Amino acid sequence: MNTPAPIRRALPADATVTRWPAPDGWLLRRFDWPGSGPGGILFQTGRGDVFEKYLETFEHWHRAGWSVTAFDWRGQGGSGRLAPDPHVGHADDFAPFIADLAAVWQQWNVAGPRVAMGHSMGGHLVLKAMLDRAINPDAAVLIAPMVGLKAPVGPRIGEALARIMRGLGDPARAAWKGNERPATRWKRQQLLTNDVSRYADEQWWYEQVPEIRLGPPSWSWLVQAFASTREQRSDSRLATLATPILMLVADEDGLVDSRAAVELARRLPNAELHQFGRESAHEILREADPVRDRALAVIDRFLATRLP
Repeated sequence: MNTPAPIRRALPADATVTRWPAPDGWLLRRFDWPGSGPGGILFQTGRGDVFEKYLETFEHWHRAGWSVTAFDWRGQGGSGRLAPDPHVGHADDFAPFIADLAAVWQQWNVAGPRVAMGHSMGGHLVLKAMLDRAINPDAAVLIAPMVGLKAPVGPRIGEALARIMRGLGDPARAAWKGNERPATRWKRQQLLTNDVSRYADEQWWYEQVPEIRLGPPSWSWLVQAFASTREQRSDSRLATLATPILMLVADEDGLVDSRAAVELARRLPNAELHQFGRESAHEILREADPVRDRALAVIDRFLATRLP
């Protein structure tokens, strides 16, 4: 059910937000909410996201006893910036993201099974970290994972154009001015969620903590995203990944390639796939109640039946 806005717009009293130093000294903004059992969930958001957007979902899991941890990816949210323009989401390489995830995972001490979850870019990076053996979760949940980008001209031409544009100027400059993707008739809210109230929570947090807001990606980030997802789709190690994986996909997703995600899920030997139709936009866990409640029920059942 739709949680009252105060729960979505206030940090839990017994949770902590800290600056956690990565091995190279980079400070990551980290959220920890200890639970009484049955284990721990490490939840990672998408590009440009912040963990505050998922407090309502964290509260659902915490009520069930889970410890919940999350951190803002390097270069976004409260974890600093990688471009001179603080409004641009930049990356020269995705490797530091995997290194940060691996470092937090290695240090993360919770009793019971450990679950890795990722939304959008977070889903791509969680899966990549598993393939690279950088993390070893007892189970994983990938929500609207960025297995491919929804490019107006297709991924092959999109990557080629992004590489050309990266070479024509500052690679860290913004790839476009606004919205979550260029050349779309959809408003940003329509791309993310059909729930206007939950969408408004994001803006509320940005007004309270302006420095966590991020804008469009850089041309360099776009090149990295095209290349990394292309390599992941053809990775032969997918067929050897025995970890139980649940993948939630929105068929009408306007940001990531849902068909590529469905095809990849079928190549995983121990995966469950749950699809949503027109009722869901990209942010499945921030959708209207019928979608969100169904998604949480599927995740709860998966964790109850697939964990040791």
